Amino acid sequence: MKNTAITLSCAFMMSTVAHAESSISLYGTVDNGFNFTSNAGGHNGYGMVSADAAPSMWGFKGTEDLGGGMSAIMQLENGFDINSGKSLYGGLFARQAFMGLSSTRVGTFTLGRQYDAMVDAWSIFTAAGSTMGDLAAHIFDNDNADYSYRYNNAIKYASPSFLGLQAEAVYAFSNATRFANNRAYSGSVSYATGPLSAAVAYSHQTNGGTTLPGAVASDLAFVAAAQSNAGVGVKYTFSNESNVSLAYSHVSFDAPTGGIYITDVGSAAWTSWKFDNVELNGQYFFAPDVWLAASYTFTHARLQRAADGFAPNWHQAALMLDYDLSKRTSVYLQGAFQHNNARTGTGFDNASIVGSMSPSSTGNQTVVRLGLTHRF
Repeated sequence: MKNTAITLSCAFMMSTVAHAESSISLYGTVDNGFNFTSNAGGHNGYGMVSADAAPSMWGFKGTEDLGGGMSAIMQLENGFDINSGKSLYGGLFARQAFMGLSSTRVGTFTLGRQYDAMVDAWSIFTAAGSTMGDLAAHIFDNDNADYSYRYNNAIKYASPSFLGLQAEAVYAFSNATRFANNRAYSGSVSYATGPLSAAVAYSHQTNGGTTLPGAVASDLAFVAAAQSNAGVGVKYTFSNESNVSLAYSHVSFDAPTGGIYITDVGSAAWTSWKFDNVELNGQYFFAPDVWLAASYTFTHARLQRAADGFAPNWHQAALMLDYDLSKRTSVYLQGAFQHNNARTGTGFDNASIVGSMSPSSTGNQTVVRLGLTHRF
C-alpha cells in the first residue's frame, strides 16, 4: 500500500509538471459517530459506526483536455470503515472505478463499475441520498436510495443538458456465457431550472448476486431472479437554500430469497415482493452553517407466497441537526424511528433501520446518533 501511494504521488507530480492540460485530484469524506439503538435483537445497542450520515471514502479524479470540448476522464473511489480500517464492497476501488470520454456537445461515455441512472438522477430527491444517509433509508434500502450497490461491467451515457433536460442510460454486462444472467440496465430523464428540479428513473436486473462475475455483485440489497425499480422525484429550493422534496418509488422482486438487511425470510419460498415508498423530506437553514433536515416515509408492501400473502406497512421518521464548524468539518445529531405492522412470522416483522446495530425484536425501533464528518 505504501509503494502504491508513492507511485500515485509520483504520477500526480509528473502529470501536473509535464502536461498543464491534465490534472489528478484527491478527494474524500470521513464520517464517524456513536449510535444508540433502542432495540437491537431485544437489547439496547451502543457502538461506534462509520459512514452513517455520509460515506467514509477517498478517491482520485483525473481529466485530460483533448481539445474541441472533449476530455478523457477517470475516477477511482474506495470505501472504508474508519473504526476497523478495512475496505468495503469487496475491493480497493469498489465504490467506483471507471474511465471514459466527455464532450460538451455530445455528452459523456464512461466504462467500469458505476452507479445506475436511478441512483444518479432519483436518489438525490430522498433524504438518504442527499442529506441524512442511512437513518433515512427506506426499509431494507429496497429501492437503493442509500447507494447499497453499483453496476459492474457498465457502459453509461449522460447527455448534455438542453433547456434544463438531461437523459442518462446505463447497461451492465453479465460477462457470462448466458448473456441475460446477472445483467442490468437503467435509464432516467431529469429536469432542473431555477428553483425547481424533477426526475423519473427506471432500473432492471436479473439474478443479481447469484452469478459472478456479473452486473450486480454481493453488495446488492436483495437476491432475486429479477428486480425492477421505478422512481419519480420533485424538489423546490428556496432563496436561502432551504428545500422540500417529494419522492416515490415502486420496487418489484421476482422469486426473492433474501438480502443484506434481512436474513430471516422463513422456510417457505416467496414468489414476489413489492414495495411502494412515498417520502416527504425537507432541509431548513437557520444560518449558512446551521441546518435541520427531516423526512417521513410510508412504505406499503405486498409479500406473496404460493399459499398466502401479506400486505404490511412501515412508517419511518428521521431528523438531523447539523452545525458546520468549517467548510470541511461538521458535527451533527440524528434520530430515526420506525414502526411496522407486519405479521409474517419472518424477519419482515422486526423493525430494522438501516444503520441500527441489528434488527429489533419487535415492530418498533429507534436509533440516535452523534457524529462528525470531515471532507477533503
